[in-house]
Amino acid sequence: LTTREPVRRAKLRFSGSGIPGTVTMARGPKHHLKRLNAPNHWMLDKMSGVWAPRPSCGPHKLRESIPLVLLIRNRLKYALTYREVRLILNQRAVKVDGKVRSDATFPVGFMDTVEIEKSGDCFRLLLDTKGRFFLHRIEKTEAEYKLCKVTQVFLGPKGVPQLVTHDGRTIRYPHPAIKVNDTVKVNLATGKITEYVKFETGNLCYITAGNNAGRIGVVTHSEKHDGSFTTVQVTDASGVSFATRMENVFIIGNETKSMASLPKAKGVRCTNIQDRKKRLEKLAA
Repeated sequence: LTTREPVRRAKLRFSGSGIPGTVTMARGPKHHLKRLNAPNHWMLDKMSGVWAPRPSCGPHKLRESIPLVLLIRNRLKYALTYREVRLILNQRAVKVDGKVRSDATFPVGFMDTVEIEKSGDCFRLLLDTKGRFFLHRIEKTEAEYKLCKVTQVFLGPKGVPQLVTHDGRTIRYPHPAIKVNDTVKVNLATGKITEYVKFETGNLCYITAGNNAGRIGVVTHSEKHDGSFTTVQVTDASGVSFATRMENVFIIGNETKSMASLPKAKGVRCTNIQDRKKRLEKLAA
C-alpha cells in the first residue's frame, strides 16, 4: 500500500492538466469574443473577420453595452481601422460621462454621454425602437448630467445610507424618498444627485430590454404577481398599449416631460408596412 500511494497521488495531480474527460478550472476572465457570438444590436457583419472587440470589465454588462471602438469607427466614422481608433483615444480626445477614456473596448451603456472636445460633438447613447444602440446628438449643457436607474438601496458601514445605480455608481446619503426603480439625475462633475423621479403611474418611461426595447410611453398601471415578475402596462404617444417587466422600465420624467432630450420618433414603434413606406419615400426624395 505504501508503494502505490505516491503513484495514486501523482495521477491525481496529473488528472487536471487538460486530459479529455477531466474538469479544469477557468484561469481568469475571457479576453476574446467571436463575431458570431457578439450581440445583434452591435450590427456587425459576419464576413469581415472572425473576431469582435470584447468589452472590458466596466460599469455595464457585456450584452447591455457597446465597445467604444464600435462607436467611433462603425457609427461615427471618425476612423477606418482599430489602429486609428487607438490613435484618437491616446490623444485623450474622447470623454465618456465626463471622464477621459483611452481604452478602445471600454463598455458604453444606456444613457451614457460621449463627448469629443476637438470636434465639439456631444452624444447620449439611447435605444431605437428596434432595440439597437444609437448616438443621439445633444447640447454641451445636457452632457453635464445623466439619468440613472436605482437598483439597490441599503445601509452601508456605520449605518450610512447608500444607493447603487444601473451603471455601478454608489452614492451616499441619498434622499430618503428615493427607492429601487426610481430614477435620479446625476451631475457628472460632482457625482451628486440633483433631482429624482419616482416610479409611479403616469410618469414617462423608456423600455431598455425585452421585445419592446426602445419604446417610450407613460406608465398606466403595474401588476404584482407573487412568485413571478411584476408586469407594467405602458401606453406610447400614438395610444398603443403594451406590457413589459418592471426590470425593463426606466423612468425618464414626470408625466410627459422628459428630463433628457428624446429622439425625433418619440419612441413610437412603426409597423413593417409603415417602415417600408418611409424607406420608399426616402428613396424617392
